[in-house]
Amino acid sequence: MKSRLMTASAVGAWALLAGGAWAADAPIATAPADAPTAVEAVVVTGEKTNRSVQDTVTSVAVTTAATIEREQIRSFYDLVAKTANMSETYGKSGFTIRGVANNNVSGGGTSGLATVYVDGAAIPERAMYGGPLDMWDVGQVEIFRGPQSTLQGRNALAGAVIIRTTDPTFDWNFNSQVAFASGDDRSIGLAGGGPIVDDQLAFRLAFHDRQADGFIYNTVQKRDDDAVDTRSYRGKLLLTPTALEGFKAIATYSRNENRSGYLYTYARTDTPDYYDHRVSTTDSPNTSDITTDIANLELSQSLGDRFTLSGALSWSKVDLAQRYDVDLTPARLSYGGQDEVVKTTSQELRLNYDGERFKGVVGLYHAKRDADRKSASLTNVPFPTATLVSVLTSTLTGGGVPLATAQAQANAFAALYVAALPVIPVDYSSDAPEIVTTTALFADGSFDLTPKLSLLAGFRYDHEENEQESRQTAVFAGTYPTPASFGPYASYVVLVNNFVASMVAQAGASSPGATRKFDAFLPKLGVKYAWTDDLSTSFVVQRGYRSGGSTVNAARASVVPYDQEFTWNYELSLRSYLPQWGLTANANAYYVDWTDQQVIVNLGLNTYDYQVENAGTSHLYGFEVELNQRLSSKASWWASLGHTRTKFDEFRVGTGSDIRDLSGSEFPYAPHWTFAVGGDYRWDNGLVANLNANYRAKAFTEAGGEQDGRIADARTLVNGRFGYETDRWGANWGAYVFAKNLLNEKYKQYGRDDVPVALLGEPRILGVTLETRW
Repeated sequence: MKSRLMTASAVGAWALLAGGAWAADAPIATAPADAPTAVEAVVVTGEKTNRSVQDTVTSVAVTTAATIEREQIRSFYDLVAKTANMSETYGKSGFTIRGVANNNVSGGGTSGLATVYVDGAAIPERAMYGGPLDMWDVGQVEIFRGPQSTLQGRNALAGAVIIRTTDPTFDWNFNSQVAFASGDDRSIGLAGGGPIVDDQLAFRLAFHDRQADGFIYNTVQKRDDDAVDTRSYRGKLLLTPTALEGFKAIATYSRNENRSGYLYTYARTDTPDYYDHRVSTTDSPNTSDITTDIANLELSQSLGDRFTLSGALSWSKVDLAQRYDVDLTPARLSYGGQDEVVKTTSQELRLNYDGERFKGVVGLYHAKRDADRKSASLTNVPFPTATLVSVLTSTLTGGGVPLATAQAQANAFAALYVAALPVIPVDYSSDAPEIVTTTALFADGSFDLTPKLSLLAGFRYDHEENEQESRQTAVFAGTYPTPASFGPYASYVVLVNNFVASMVAQAGASSPGATRKFDAFLPKLGVKYAWTDDLSTSFVVQRGYRSGGSTVNAARASVVPYDQEFTWNYELSLRSYLPQWGLTANANAYYVDWTDQQVIVNLGLNTYDYQVENAGTSHLYGFEVELNQRLSSKASWWASLGHTRTKFDEFRVGTGSDIRDLSGSEFPYAPHWTFAVGGDYRWDNGLVANLNANYRAKAFTEAGGEQDGRIADARTLVNGRFGYETDRWGANWGAYVFAKNLLNEKYKQYGRDDVPVALLGEPRILGVTLETRW
């Protein structure tokens, strides 16, 4: 026993020092019968098979329905805040995993790097703000850190998030919740169901409605800029007919309607006490209206003791309309809007095998995403002074004027002209439809070479066809300078006016559709060694992938192709369980080498003359560690620690003399450290308490040489929930008070230099909830 305790202590110390990532409900190993506390198993499903956390070598943070309730987790972004090596980007518009944003790290690319799946449907990146991400009646959330390209495909280079709502059961049960919180936030949730036909057909219905005024008041429009009005409806059916032994089907339909402020809702920073009295002064609407429909059908059939055949059919539609004020001032100078409809269908067929020595899955996948994107705006383009000087100098020297004289005249005239026309107002509209079709063959499995040593292997062959076109209009919406007011430079004015007109006209041209095809082979290979039944280590190498595509250069009205990007990922994991202490200690350490990175490159014509090119290489490394302990039937605690370092090895943007070398800069929103800790206690008299806190180090908000001045503040958020529970009148009742950001930490997520505004972190939120179950 003494040697076993010493071994356990050494393992725990190694985990804390070398660490990798904790699941909030990571306990999956089963404790011995004589253990002081029992650890409930948690099953991970996101890797196309069912296995415990302790048998999952991928770094995964699992949050169950019990944790969602205990910690008053209201949205997906509450999970982002508490998960090791995760961070929000630009408010609640996206997230990073290990420093890699779900959409991109350098502005390049149109496909995602980490995808959120809700009941099997992939949520488009643009719906990460205002999509179906509330946590009411959610059964489990699995956050996979590290590439999931082998099993998930094109949009999972950084990781994947699997959100699973509560499934029907053959026992009657109902839940209800009413909540009131700061910001005039009020919500109601109802969920329940039971058998229609005993042991064969069951249903579950869920409804959630939330309205809130928010915290930012628009003094010009006399309205709340960040108000929220959202509701969701969901119905599920479970079928297990006795006539078909081993058959199971789950059908889901859900609808989420969200009306809120624009995803970037800024507050003025030039007003007194702007953290406590948040105002905006925009004259144009800043609104977002997103409706998401999801239908999913999952089928499975057991084929004897070893084989299971399963399939999933999914359809989703995201309808998005956004309006925004570009200049962020009371003057009506620049504004815009975008409308987007994304329809996605997917089909997947899998065959799982669960043998004595070999366990694995092989599958076929096909998906089609049809996106119709339209935008319109009145945009003030900063005058490209350098381009004007270059063009005018070239024209003068071509006419025989000496170079030095030409440059002097060009600069003198440019100063006068730009003073008269500092920005170029453009009435712009675009229509850029895109169709992406993906077909893939994948396999993943493990083979026990010995009772302790296992070989891990997998692959994915992915074929994609990407069709995209661009239709644009651009009209000069201002007044050209008149030649008469420029004296000796009058002849130049006509020339430059024509130059401006041609530049605007160029932006208004259309480009024909183009189809690009991509093929990728994504291997995975690793080993796992089980030192004991409760301790294992593994090492895995796999290839990550993001597909190529085409980007629209708005200034030149052209569709520009770019190629795929790839990563090689090296990951070491530790899984340990100490039954005598009821403690799980899990860790992952990783190194990633990223090549052919898709980055934004400006070609110099003006600020809108940019496109995506494969011009970057980078690397990142770090670790996650997660602890979870059940001290007794009354008390438990958990902790997580994450460390990430990111670096662009090569990142050159611009052309000619206007090249900026951003090599050496870090990824945006990639904090070096994240830490979280929490605990629960339940008294015999019905009182319950939860207290948790999470820390995120400061992070840069942009890539490049100016990073030092573009920082998202470090912050520590303390949250808590305290209440009373009782079992009376045939139901379980609970009344609670809760707090988010209890200490009222004040921090910025992003700040602007051109206008005194910023994205501010949420202030202290206090609330009460009333819940019942029967």
